Amino acid sequence: MSVRPYREIQRRKCRQIHVGPIAVGGDAPVSVQSMTNTLTTDIEATVAQVLELEAAGADIVRISCPDEASTKALREIVREVEVPIVADIHFHYKRAIEAAEAGAACLRINPGNIGSTERVRAVVQAAKDHGCSMRIGVNAGSLEKDLLEKYGEPCPEAMVESALNHARILEDQDFFEFKISCKASDVFLAVAAYHGLADACDYPLHIGVTEAGGLRSGTIKSSIGLGALLWAGIGDSLRVSLSADPVEEVKVGFDMLKALNLRHRGVNVISCPSCARQQYDVIKTVEVLEQRLAHITTPMTVSVIGCVVNGPGEARETDIGFTGGGNGTHQVYIAGLPDHRLKDKDIVDHLVGLVERKAAEIQAAETQAPQQRAAS
Repeated sequence: MSVRPYREIQRRKCRQIHVGPIAVGGDAPVSVQSMTNTLTTDIEATVAQVLELEAAGADIVRISCPDEASTKALREIVREVEVPIVADIHFHYKRAIEAAEAGAACLRINPGNIGSTERVRAVVQAAKDHGCSMRIGVNAGSLEKDLLEKYGEPCPEAMVESALNHARILEDQDFFEFKISCKASDVFLAVAAYHGLADACDYPLHIGVTEAGGLRSGTIKSSIGLGALLWAGIGDSLRVSLSADPVEEVKVGFDMLKALNLRHRGVNVISCPSCARQQYDVIKTVEVLEQRLAHITTPMTVSVIGCVVNGPGEARETDIGFTGGGNGTHQVYIAGLPDHRLKDKDIVDHLVGLVERKAAEIQAAETQAPQQRAAS
């Protein structure tokens, strides 16, 4: 489906960096990130979780490296996965150097926290030597004491000043391959800080509402905060921070981008909440359908509507549409047009089959297109 002008978001212009092969900023798609919650030293468990995140579509995965044993394990983990790894470093500069040597694609670090200029220079040199980018990670819950004394409390101005102070340290070392985040658990504080930072610099911004909560409450809070930022064109990579399986963070992140027409992965199911007019069990059908279609990565839209009031109109805008009809007989639409009818008992299996065939056709066409261009 073509994107109408009122659905287009004008993204903030910024410089571009790379996290391994993943471009961040510039005209690159907004990347989706998550973080492992296994012990890094448990190599088998951490690799397994990274592979799950890869399968869910994560572009970047962050792994905490609090000690030397973790950076040693990181070397083995990086060898076993394809997705670029960000090493999460907080205070010890040697961990950052070890992580760069171990194959991390990016270092999450606040350069002002790791000590002298010599130590910062050593970390920057390791990043340059091993092709690492960096992320400056400002958090409202861990602002510097002098900024808290200056402003009295965590506030947008303090967070922006912290971020720019850290950025200046890297700039002084002639290092510019970094992005910045300034997260808070308070939606208003996070959004205001990101707006201030977006105005103050042209570095790529990694956005997030930190410590957002559990699956339901955290998704809601993150959707409000990140949705507001993305709608304003702010955000080049994102993480949805949930007290839940990290795979859920990736799913929610892609759903946000999908809703804003910023990026599409998998099937976008458009469904009604159901009412007394429904001609089949919409809620159960959609629940099972989404589970059965979770393996599809090809972007497409499917409408599942319970009756003819809104069903035909929604079907006109989707790749595959399904509208409830009387006497257990329903209407299937293909590319917006009525195509055939369907009985109750076959709904989910039939729709899954249609989607899988459509996905295969799209993938085949995408594979053939480069070959045809090369032949011509």
